[in-house]
Parts: sequence; structure tokens; C-alpha cells
Amino acid sequence: MDELSAAVTAGASADVLERTPVPREYTAAYLRAEDIGIFAGMDDKDVRKSIHIGSVPMPELAPDEVLVAVMAAAMNYNTIWSATFEPLPTFSFLRHYGKQGGWAARHDQPYHVLGSDAAGVIVRIGDGVRNWKVGDHVTVATAHVDDQDPLTHHDGMMGAEQRAWGFETNFGGLADYAVVRASQLLPKAAHLSWEEAASNPLCAGTAYRMLVSERGANMRQGDVVLVWGAAGGLGGYAVQLVRNGGGIPIGIVSSDKKAEIARSLGCELVIDRREIGEISADPDVTVATGKRLGKIIRREVGEDPNIVFEHVGRDTFGISVFVARRGGTVVTCGSSTGYEHSFDNRYLWMRLKKIIGSHGANLYEQWQVNRLIQRGRVLPMLSEVYPFLETPEAARMIQLNEHLGKVGVLCLAPEAGLGVTDPALRAQIGEDRITPLMTA
Repeated sequence: MDELSAAVTAGASADVLERTPVPREYTAAYLRAEDIGIFAGMDDKDVRKSIHIGSVPMPELAPDEVLVAVMAAAMNYNTIWSATFEPLPTFSFLRHYGKQGGWAARHDQPYHVLGSDAAGVIVRIGDGVRNWKVGDHVTVATAHVDDQDPLTHHDGMMGAEQRAWGFETNFGGLADYAVVRASQLLPKAAHLSWEEAASNPLCAGTAYRMLVSERGANMRQGDVVLVWGAAGGLGGYAVQLVRNGGGIPIGIVSSDKKAEIARSLGCELVIDRREIGEISADPDVTVATGKRLGKIIRREVGEDPNIVFEHVGRDTFGISVFVARRGGTVVTCGSSTGYEHSFDNRYLWMRLKKIIGSHGANLYEQWQVNRLIQRGRVLPMLSEVYPFLETPEAARMIQLNEHLGKVGVLCLAPEAGLGVTDPALRAQIGEDRITPLMTA
């Protein structure tokens, strides 16, 4: 461990951190450009073969950036896309970004440090950074935006140069240190441990924009909301936000254990996928399954969904379009079962439904959901925690869909459970409620 890392883990003061030199290299989980073709012809693209743990050079900070000593990070499916080099190698993102020149050129490297969720301590700030200082405890929002793009000032996610940090940029969170724009920073929830806090930003922010924001489904009190994967990392946050906002959450899950979790999060109705029969993109299957699903919902709730929270993709999208009520909304992000969606357009067009594409969250949306997390109104969907050296194994678990919720990774934190600075609030919320998946 380098001198600065040791100072951070020892809880050194801001003055000590500022005086301690930044190392020239740091340990990270990264990909190598030379490995891009290693999975050619293979059916099983095992990410443990492409994710490496080792030293990388420390980049220089731009004026609007901070250097965060990462105490903990969390896995997201974008790391799996990166590590399988699909649908295209993320090195192409880094090359494209690097062509801007200036500070952007640093990102075009023969290695790519992964990770889009992190929590840690600021150890350096750029000359142009305001409102943040060395020693602050922070979590990192995913949207890496261009503050000189006019559209960014309308909505950070609309700017042409908006990128997913650690996926479309370098120097991400699965490392001892991460380079972060000041416009990505959020105050860490004081009642959460490092790994609990790290598990929230990407999925909680995405769910907030999809459901609550006026740029998403703009959910209202009393709305019936159908959530696919209601016990998962993204779906679990969606259920909590529906419940908090006065909506009626209906969860679809794939096992008895996940059904129990969905109920504990607040689902008023939980439907096991096995109850509705085959799920696929085949048009005939879509309509038949949609009818069975709709019948269950109307029988138990009395009306069709106002909103369908859709992130599974190809296998479920047609069903989602079918089952939404007349004038209802399907809000979609990601597509873990495939990007090419098919649906019977008559059920969209003739019944005046809407499809809203959603991606990440702007800083205001992230700040709003982070406020709910800070107040204990939204709980982390963390289910397991891995030591940093086992990052490839954690990624493999995500790749094989053997996990529940979010999977955390300890970076500089020597053990789980550290970083809580408001134990009174934690006790008030209830230790057994903080991470519902860990106690399920």
C-alpha cells in the first residue's frame, strides 16, 4: 500500500492528506487493448480471462477534476460488456474521446480502468474545483458530461459528449484511485458503510430518472407500476421509489426467494415468471403471455399498469408494450437479453401508449435520489461484497446472473462495515433494514 492510501485508511486529517505525495502508479482492475480478440470463436466469453489486476500510471488531474481514494466500488453490467468487448470494444470509446485533444487525450490508453460506481475520500482537487475539498467523503455519479455543451445545461444526459464514467471513459472506480469530474460528486450518506454507499449511484439514479423525473415516466400517486426483475439491483430501487411516491408496485421475479425480497421492498403484488408461461420475443408468445399477465394483474389489482419499468430487453419488451394500459407508458433502459426489440405496433399505436428511452441520470436527478438515500428513505440493494483481488470473480458472478441485487468490491477499505459516521441514524433506521438483500 502506498503512503497516501495508508493515510486515507488510517483516517488521516485533510492537512495530512494534502501533504502526503500522490503515488506515480496505483492498483486497478483493467482491460488490455491487446486482448480484444481473445474471445474469437468462443461461446463462453469468461470475463476472468480479460479483467486484469495490476499497476497503472497515475494520470494528471484536469482543473475540473478530483482524485478520489476509492474505499469501495460496485459491479455493473457495463463492466461485463467492456470485459467481453461487446457489442464493441470500449477502447473505441476511449479513442474517440481522446481525439478531442487536451485533457481528453489522457483517456486513450492501451489499458482501460473499469468501474462506474464508487465511494471514497477526496485526496486532491483541481484548480477549478469549488464546493469540494480534500478529506470529503463522496460517492460518484456515473454521468460524465461536457459543461460547455449547450444541451448539457438543458439536461446533462442530452449533451453530445455525455459519457458513462468507467465505461466510455478511463480511470474508473474499480481501483485504489479514481479520476472524477466535480460535476459527478455526491455527498456520501453518513449512515452507510463504504460498500453500501458505493452500490447506489448508477442503479438508484437510473431508476429515479426512469420513474420520478419529468424526463421519464413522471410517476404520480396511485400509478400502477409493473417492475421486471423487482428483486434485482435496478428493479429493487424502482420498487422503493414507486412505494415512496404513492404508487402501486407490482414485481415480476424468477424465484421464491426473490419473491420474498420483492414483498419486503414494498411490492403489493408479486408475480413469479413461471405463472405467466413462456417469455420470449416471438410475437405469438408475446401476446399469449401478455394476456395471462394482464389477467393476473387485473384480477389482483383491478386495473392495468400505468407504467411498465422495462430493462430486460428483447425477451420482455413486446410483453411490456402489450400489458401497459391504454395511454400507458413503457420506460426502458438497457437490454440484458438483447438490443433488438420487436412488438406488435397495433397495441402501441391504436391504444395511444408511449415508449420512453432513459439513460443514467443528470446531476440534479442524482442529487435528489441521493437525498433520499441520505435520509434512509431508499435502501442499498447490496447483496454480496468481494475483496478487490477477486474483482474478476465478482464480474463472472454478474456475467452468469448468479447474483441478487448489487455486488460490492472493497478497494482500499480493509474490511466491510467501515465508513459509518452517523451511527445514530443507522440505529434509527435499523441495522437489519439497511441492506435488505444482505439480510434476506
